[in-house]
Amino acid sequence: MAGPRNISVSEASRPVLPRHAKLKYDETRKVWVILAPERVLAPDEIAVEVLQLCDGKRSVGDVSDQLAGKYAAPREAILTDVIAMLQDLADKGFLTEAREKTS
Repeated sequence: MAGPRNISVSEASRPVLPRHAKLKYDETRKVWVILAPERVLAPDEIAVEVLQLCDGKRSVGDVSDQLAGKYAAPREAILTDVIAMLQDLADKGFLTEAREKTS
């Protein structure tokens, strides 16, 4: 059973990096990294592009639409890959779900 921090990523999810994690460009190594307490992850170029779109406002479906348009690729293939990649990051604690803002 998943812990309270783990999310199940779907097309409707609005993923965002948790407050303790930051996506930064490491000038020394010339790579993007996700920095979290006592952990560093160096995602590949595609993952970085997806993560930059994960702002807590866009859904996974929106991100997939944008990438499908940019790369002229089938949306379903992109959606499947994006969900799998984001779920992997969520399982490792590098991703969470945006909470609804109540005004």
